[in-house]
Amino acid sequence: MKDIFSQRLKSARIKAGFSQQELAVHLAVTKQAVSKYENGKMLPGSTLLIQIASVLGQKADYFFRPFTISLENVEFRKRDRLGERSVESIKIEVADHLERYLELEELLHVPSSFDNPLKNTMVQSPEEVEDLAIQLLLHWQTGINPISNVVELLEDKGVKVVEIDADPDFDGLSAWVKGNVPVIVLNHSMHDMVRKRFTALHELGHLLLNIPSGIQPKIREKICHRFAGALLMPKPIFFAELGEKRHGITLNELFEIKASYGISIQAIMYRAGDLKIIPKAVADRFWELARQNKLEIGWGKYEGKEASGRFRQLLYKALAEEVVSIGKAAALANTSVSELKNHLQLI
Repeated sequence: MKDIFSQRLKSARIKAGFSQQELAVHLAVTKQAVSKYENGKMLPGSTLLIQIASVLGQKADYFFRPFTISLENVEFRKRDRLGERSVESIKIEVADHLERYLELEELLHVPSSFDNPLKNTMVQSPEEVEDLAIQLLLHWQTGINPISNVVELLEDKGVKVVEIDADPDFDGLSAWVKGNVPVIVLNHSMHDMVRKRFTALHELGHLLLNIPSGIQPKIREKICHRFAGALLMPKPIFFAELGEKRHGITLNELFEIKASYGISIQAIMYRAGDLKIIPKAVADRFWELARQNKLEIGWGKYEGKEASGRFRQLLYKALAEEVVSIGKAAALANTSVSELKNHLQLI
């Protein structure tokens, strides 16, 4: 019990963003006492346990729940200034959510299997992903038309998509749990839908593409970037929209493509350069404009929605079918019973 508590305490503290000293101050105990708790040398009394749970925003039973998963082969999409403490906090929050997610699936006897149709094809350069993107879309029977909802598509195909509120310097990550369950994590505070769609598919590239471990990180990122662009606008569609050779291009054309396909103007132009559609002079003029408008303000708008709803859907199903009690459902949702009841409309 001490071992589980010590690990849970450390995880909850890191997730909350506290150092041992900061937690000690909130609890009115010494840093040495917190260290002993985290090293499994002693357990707190019931009064202090309730205080710890309150300060760290957890239920008391959280601290005695065995760990059931760990994140494997984690790939982060973030800015360099995102600190190590924030990185660890994100990993812990994701692992906690996935424990509850997989437990809910187990209660409902939902199979958690995933088939990667690209696993046997080695990828060593960005150019090689063009055909693989089409191969994946055809395998998933989506066709090569615009993807209306990337997150929904991924969830339908067995990818666990998790959204968390995190530092703006974090975009997303990919990982595996239990060896064969793929996970993509997105920053819930990312309100730019085209950026969220691209990030999700970039992380999908990390999960599905068989890239040799010796490939340089920058090349690996370029491969996943191109894979995301090729999924949003496969090469035949891109040629159909823009043509195979252009001497010039208008922003107005790009606005329309952005609105239809949910891909940013900058990603479109990267793709036009990759596919050698536009001359260097046109590309240079565009990137000069883009440096002055990185957020693409006034450059068209995509009206689609991207949100992860599968976990909530399963939770409501479990309640309706009386597979779980309202108390258990609240624990799985990491919320209070009263808060959950406020959202329920049982028939």
